[in-house]
Amino acid sequence: MPAWKLSIVQEKGQVTIPAEIRKKLGLKKGDYVAFVETDQGVLISPQEIVAQEALEEIGQILKEKGLTLEELIQSGREIRGNLIREEYGIDSEK
Repeated sequence: MPAWKLSIVQEKGQVTIPAEIRKKLGLKKGDYVAFVETDQGVLISPQEIVAQEALEEIGQILKEKGLTLEELIQSGREIRGNLIREEYGIDSEK
């Protein structure tokens, strides 16, 4: 079990992430972190990691469906083209 690090909640709800943890995670001023409520409390995770995990999950779903990223992008282009034609009467392929 990891050692607990304590911090005080300030007037505006601000909390300082202990220096040791910031250094280990490579967090610096201006970086984003995500907050997720769990049964055990709140998980704080660097946003870059959350985004990377989401992209990996999307990639896995595409793989399970037998799709490639290129096919998904092409499908999106076709759908957008159809919507532009239907909504605005513009042929986006010209």
